[in-house]
Amino acid sequence: MFAQLLVATGVLAVLTMVPGPDMAVVTKRSLASGRQDGLRTVGGITAGLLLWGALTVVGLAAVLAASATACTVVKLAGAAYLGFLGVQSLLRSRRSPSGSPAAHGAPASAGSPWRTGLTSNLFNPKIAVFYTGLLPTLAPAGVSPHLGMILLVLIHASLTCVWLGGYALLLAKARAFFEKPAVRRATDRITGVVLIGFGVKVAVSQP
Repeated sequence: MFAQLLVATGVLAVLTMVPGPDMAVVTKRSLASGRQDGLRTVGGITAGLLLWGALTVVGLAAVLAASATACTVVKLAGAAYLGFLGVQSLLRSRRSPSGSPAAHGAPASAGSPWRTGLTSNLFNPKIAVFYTGLLPTLAPAGVSPHLGMILLVLIHASLTCVWLGGYALLLAKARAFFEKPAVRRATDRITGVVLIGFGVKVAVSQP
């Protein structure tokens, strides 16, 4: 069982480090508002994973993954939300010629960062497919299926929290560089395009 958990942890670690919408959202919040908002965004993403895990254990995620209509609704909602965040970044890059949010007397990024992370994660139907399709194949033998799934969900959520949390802290340390006007405008534009790109990818992806 221990060896199987190690293998499963390795697979989950590799999948966790693959860039995706969650990393893009953390990038946006960390660079726009700093370390605390970045970490709160990671907290929201982790909470989303735990909620997806709970839904998987009780079987609701499997229903979503099997329902083309429900999956499409969630997929399009998630794509629209990522697109909205991307447009926000693009508009901010045009409104902020000085590159400093404080110069306009407004916060760099509106809304709760925790809610941003949670919403981004919950509106990603790929998590439902991932949890109902891949996780059962990684579950260790010798324990009940439900306990095995719970262990894997907790491992995945922990890996995500550590990986994205470390990433947010790294971005926060480099924030002084990203606050330079030209760099900030470029970063906002790149982040905006990436978020919109992920939104399009989510919208056109197959369940």
